[in-house]
Amino acid sequence: MADHPAPAVAAAPAPAPAAAAVRLAEYARRDLEEILGAGDDPFGVAHTGLTWLPKEIHFGVRAADGRLVAHAGLLPLPLTVGGMDTEAVGVGGVAVAPDARGRGLARVVVGAALAHARTLGPRYALLFCRPPLVALYERLGWRETAGEVLVEQPGGRVVPMPLRTMWTPLTEGARLPDGPVRLRSLPM
Repeated sequence: MADHPAPAVAAAPAPAPAAAAVRLAEYARRDLEEILGAGDDPFGVAHTGLTWLPKEIHFGVRAADGRLVAHAGLLPLPLTVGGMDTEAVGVGGVAVAPDARGRGLARVVVGAALAHARTLGPRYALLFCRPPLVALYERLGWRETAGEVLVEQPGGRVVPMPLRTMWTPLTEGARLPDGPVRLRSLPM
């Protein structure tokens, strides 16, 4: 029997490095445009007529070429739930570049933001989203609030939030109390 060389086995491609979120030193309009492109209404919420607060703490994911492809921001907020004053960490400005969607980047960037939010003290995180995004956030462990949520607006106005309000615990066993929810600030 003749010796035959073993057939060459192609090496399996190296797995792509897992995306990691990092805290961003700054986040400006140009960064948002890097992710979503230029536009007057990148989050599709201009129809609400609301005035929003900028986030203070930012996390992002960069592609291998250095381009920012995902973002989530945080902002501690005063909140009243069921007549009890408390605080929450607002999560907002969540964005994933259209060409990078479907890779779990929302989970990565929101997860990094929530890990940091857990160090800030409040027991809950809140976010506001358009109805088509509710299922995404539910897959990430968020829950919709029951009932109307009120938010402040310029001129001392208090208005119902027209978007869906979702929350997630930041501490073990935390549960959003029952009762009316009022954000005692502009939304984030």
